[in-house]
Amino acid sequence: MNKKLLLATLALLPSGLFAQSVWTLRSCIEYGMKNNRNNVIYDNEKKAADAQAKEALAAYLPSVSLNGSLDDNLKVQETVIPAGIFGPDDIRVAFTKKFNSNGSAQLDQTIYDQSLIVGLKANKYNVQQATLNQKKSEETIIYNITNAYYQIFIYREQLGMLKSNQEKYRQQMDVTAQRVNKGTVLQKELDKVTVDYNNAVSQIAVAESNITLSENQLKYEMGYPIKDRILVDSNAAEGNLRVVAPALAEDKNFSVYNRTDYQLSQVNASLLDIDQRRIKAGIYPRLTAYARYGAIGFGDKLNQSFSTMSTYSAIGLKLSFPLLDFFKRNAQYNQAKYKHLNAVEKLKLDEGKYELEYENARTKTMKEQSNVENNRRNIDLAQSVFEVTNLQYEKGTTDMTDWLNAQNSVKEAQNNYLNSLYNLILARLELEKTAGTLKTFYTAL
Repeated sequence: MNKKLLLATLALLPSGLFAQSVWTLRSCIEYGMKNNRNNVIYDNEKKAADAQAKEALAAYLPSVSLNGSLDDNLKVQETVIPAGIFGPDDIRVAFTKKFNSNGSAQLDQTIYDQSLIVGLKANKYNVQQATLNQKKSEETIIYNITNAYYQIFIYREQLGMLKSNQEKYRQQMDVTAQRVNKGTVLQKELDKVTVDYNNAVSQIAVAESNITLSENQLKYEMGYPIKDRILVDSNAAEGNLRVVAPALAEDKNFSVYNRTDYQLSQVNASLLDIDQRRIKAGIYPRLTAYARYGAIGFGDKLNQSFSTMSTYSAIGLKLSFPLLDFFKRNAQYNQAKYKHLNAVEKLKLDEGKYELEYENARTKTMKEQSNVENNRRNIDLAQSVFEVTNLQYEKGTTDMTDWLNAQNSVKEAQNNYLNSLYNLILARLELEKTAGTLKTFYTAL
């Protein structure tokens, strides 16, 4: 009675309590965006860039320093007052005592430093660079997760086809075995189909292993625990192919400025330009204001050097004008100038390079799209030929060799279709990458 009650209670519970969540491509990418370890690295780089900006700004803010000293003059230094000033003989005088202490606080404020002013402009670009590196990391995560996700889909499709073929071989083995027993066909006919059946078993084992390896790769790209199970939604994967492989009649209006790589090169060129101008600004004088307050004491005993301390203070301006560092600064400036010129030239090269990559990716995607459609039709055609051959074999008008050739043609058409389908997925991903639209692709899922 208790057992029946327990079973009835379990039947009333929501089935979702026992079902493991199924992962779509979008949910895999969402998880990867949060858990891939690269995100932590680039997030830390962005924080470091923010701290670097504050450090550069601090050079133009007031700074306070505290200084203190305590001297024990083991032998007090004496100076000489020449004869004739206070008497006919030289006079030896000590202007300090055995102990002397000194403490001071000084505030320094930069009033004008052109190189610092120019250098502050780099803060904006340092932050941009860190942000773009973070964006590039996200694009890499999208690309790698999508690739691994569709590898699982392709291997599952392959596994389904292999099992279907295996079942055909098994059925044919049963039929042929009966004919061998009746003596209407030779044993070698059964051996032929048995060989292909065993090959199908081996191929199924390889496909199952490939699925496991692809799932592990997907987990790694997501930052998902390797030992935990993950269920990929094959139906959703097949539906997403409409997003991955749409008709490409229209151009995507390619713009090189959408490429994160190009934006990073622009930022790098700007930083090199600022570095060049900062070095050049080193020729200008630096003006600094300061205020100092302190106390000094002397005594024959240690405690006297503190009890007799007297205070002092001062304010002033310091002007620093570099004169003899022209050759060093000029060499540094020329290095920075040529680095900047090379960065500008690299930008021009990148414009042509990225446009070429996009056009090649677009051409390859359209080609692979055509290949998928042709290979899909070839499967139907090969299957039609096989059905006719199978019927002929059942009626005894053809032999096992023709039957196996027809079935092998089906397998070849299936393999060609799966290869072209995966190539189309890779080409489409490459197209999104070269167009700089991987995040747009992700949000459209």
